[in-house]
Amino acid sequence: MQLESYKKLESYKSYCLELRENNIFREIKHTKQNNPFIDFSSNDYLNFSNSQEILAAAYNAGKTFGVGSTGSRLLSGNKIIFHELEEKIAKDKNTEAALIFNSGYQANISVISTLLLADVLKAQPLVFFDKLNHSSLYQGVKLAGAQLIRYNHSNYNHLADLLDSYSTDTRPKFLIAETLYGMDGDILDINKIAGICKRYEVFLFLDEAHATGILGEKGYGLSTYLDHNEINYVAMGTFSKAMGGCGAYVACSEDIKDYLINKCSGFIYSTALSPMVVGAAAKAWDKISTLNKERLELFNNANFLREELRKMGFDTGLSTTHIVPIALKDNKLVVEIANKLRDKNIVVSAVRQPTVPYARIRIALSTAHSKDDISQLLHTLSTL
Repeated sequence: MQLESYKKLESYKSYCLELRENNIFREIKHTKQNNPFIDFSSNDYLNFSNSQEILAAAYNAGKTFGVGSTGSRLLSGNKIIFHELEEKIAKDKNTEAALIFNSGYQANISVISTLLLADVLKAQPLVFFDKLNHSSLYQGVKLAGAQLIRYNHSNYNHLADLLDSYSTDTRPKFLIAETLYGMDGDILDINKIAGICKRYEVFLFLDEAHATGILGEKGYGLSTYLDHNEINYVAMGTFSKAMGGCGAYVACSEDIKDYLINKCSGFIYSTALSPMVVGAAAKAWDKISTLNKERLELFNNANFLREELRKMGFDTGLSTTHIVPIALKDNKLVVEIANKLRDKNIVVSAVRQPTVPYARIRIALSTAHSKDDISQLLHTLSTL
């Protein structure tokens, strides 16, 4: 029996060997704390993870409520600090309510699968799904067993054609999209999506993980432009990217919040976030609306980077934001370039299949980057 079990474990090793042969094996690496590196791989877009003000808020929350929440929100873990942050989020997202989750991945999988339950909807729902959506969004649909209908990335004519082809189908219809695509750096046309959802009576789920803190009039995402009286929608966002911490939220109606509290396994059966994390998120949330000048400078730097990369002959794809990919379409080459840049104390992300359709170097700018940092990146790339 032990020999047979060992042979089964060999399958895991063989799987990893195959990944290595195809240059898509993933490894966890760290950068030494004291190295003078320039980090273009981080999602800490507003440099909040280094904010002394936010660190102080985390410490004060810990002093008041403790390090750990001690239980799920339905048991001992429901501190007043959670409710206060949820009220802030709902107000600034223009929704009736909000609910905090432990991560964006957890929120997407558990909320989507709960919203799509056929036994609650009394029918198997139809889900119209952008082809470049994050894996967690797909996993939520898959877990629910809903019918998945993919449309070409941000192709609203294709989406409308698909909806037209299902116009006589009376099953509930859902649309899932991101407002800022984290691997391509392009933005959803929120007005077109809203119009489509209103016309076809589609329930909209928006992933604002990369948009929170960056897009929207005050930095609270593109869903703030939606009218909940015209369409039904839920917006998910994270505290782990521009907000510099960890955790996530969904902004929604009171009815959906009540439903999730009573039906969503990811919420019901998870120990709540540390109060220190929530304290940090609350302070970060307050700071977002004060940084319009910093966001403008961030986008100006991104425009400069894209322009210079294109002059050098690089393809930056669909990017219009601070997330700038260099499309190379060669798994081995992107790793080699990332390693050579790391040797020069410049950190970028080498993103390969199956995470993305084709390999690319992903550059993420933040408010911590200066023009000199960007120029150093460009110069180093030109010498490789």
